[in-house]
Amino acid sequence: MDQIKTGKFIARCRKEKKLTQAQLAERLSITDRAVSKWETGKSMPDSSIMLELCKLLGITVNELLSGEKVTMDSLERKADENLIALKRKDENNIAKNVVISTLFTITLLIGMMVCVICDITITGNLSWSLISMTSIVFVWVISFPSIMFGKKGIVKSLISLSVSIIPYLYLLSQILKVKELFPLGTAISLIILVFLWIMLAVIYRIGKTRKLIALGTITLLAIPLVVIINVLLFKTTETPLFDVWDFMAIFLLLIIAIALFIYDYAEKKGLLKSKSKSA
Repeated sequence: MDQIKTGKFIARCRKEKKLTQAQLAERLSITDRAVSKWETGKSMPDSSIMLELCKLLGITVNELLSGEKVTMDSLERKADENLIALKRKDENNIAKNVVISTLFTITLLIGMMVCVICDITITGNLSWSLISMTSIVFVWVISFPSIMFGKKGIVKSLISLSVSIIPYLYLLSQILKVKELFPLGTAISLIILVFLWIMLAVIYRIGKTRKLIALGTITLLAIPLVVIINVLLFKTTETPLFDVWDFMAIFLLLIIAIALFIYDYAEKKGLLKSKSKSA
């Protein structure tokens, strides 16, 4: 499966349909930059829009992956070749992820051993190293699924975080002997978890076709997150409700969100391309 060949095939089919990159992008609810990346072989169309793309170009998925028109005689052979290529790509990715995951695990284990040895050597028992070991295990539990499974592991990592965050905070509060840490940390963690799940939903629902809109929405949602956490800290500690840095952070998030929405609108309408051409 040759990305450059597929890209040239997409460009040829688009021109045969008398469509510009911007027109094709608009029909697929994506940016023309994404279409440009396909046609230059820098990326492949996402599986979620592959069928719609093929319908617009008047080709089959098999032809898209092959990068050429497929006759009935070679249809089965090309299908087999594409399936083998996809399987080989998945196998290579899995093998690479296994190596990276193993190295990551070994590195963390070495880090834990170093902490234990230093702690026993300096203090004569296990003290601060318990915090390090607990935190390292917590990091491993969250990170391992994403490292091992790539994008498919993001949901698994978020599930791991959701399940392990409260036990981690409890252990940390027991080790540090700070009772206030567990209830306050749990409350803040639950708020952040809700935000992370909403963020993931936005990415999956919008991010595949409108990345800038998704990023702008997430940035906008971060504003109530900041407010809620500040209110919680104000009610449980002696910290002020808002200070100048909070207002600056909220203002900056709002500006970034608006800028992302405007940039997406301009890109979708082709305003940026027309300006660059006139320049």
